[in-house]
Parts: sequence; C-alpha cells; structure tokens
Amino acid sequence: MYAVQIIALAAIVYLLVRIINDYRRGRIDWYGFVSWLTIFGIFAVIAVFPVRISLEIKGLLGLGRGLDALFVVSIGLMFLLMFQLYVEIDRTKREITELTRKVAIELEEINERLKKLEER
Repeated sequence: MYAVQIIALAAIVYLLVRIINDYRRGRIDWYGFVSWLTIFGIFAVIAVFPVRISLEIKGLLGLGRGLDALFVVSIGLMFLLMFQLYVEIDRTKREITELTRKVAIELEEINERLKKLEER
C-alpha cells in the first residue's frame, strides 16, 4: 500500500467520524448521513483498489487510460453534487421568500391594528 493510499484512508476515516458526530448532534438528517456514508465508502474502495477500479471503469467507458476514467467519473459525480446543492439552495431561497412575504403581510396587519387603536 502506497503512502497516498494511507493518507486518503486516514482522511476518509476522519471525515466519517465527523459525519457520524454531526448526525448524532442533529446537524445533518438521515438522507445526508446515508449519502455521505455512501460517498466516503466509494472513496475508501477506490483508495484501497485504485488500479483495479480504474481499469474496470476504463473498460466500461472505453477510455485509453485508467486514470482518465477516474477523472471522468469524478467530474460526473461533482456535477451531480453541484446539481443537488443547486436544488437545495433554490428550495431554501423559495422558502425564505415565502416566509418573508408572510411576515411582511402580518406586520402590515399589526400596523393597521395599531393605527386603529391609536385613533380611538
């Protein structure tokens, strides 16, 4: 096993511990916990068997070198994660907008009630 593999595995173990602690503290939900566990599990398998996996991916994708195959797959996964983040950010932005509208409407109603009370 190469030093890079050991470093990668150590980093993965560290990140797994952090994800488990975040899940226990309620900072991430079950879906996020399982997603990160899956991603780090895949990274761990790639770290342990990089040559074998890159050759398998190379054969499936028809690329010239195994390393090219790993780059193509990793870029695809990054786009998938970026799309997921975009969807979550857009959903959060819509929720914030809706809450802001509700608060503004309620604040206007409160101001109208205060004006009526002051007029009495």
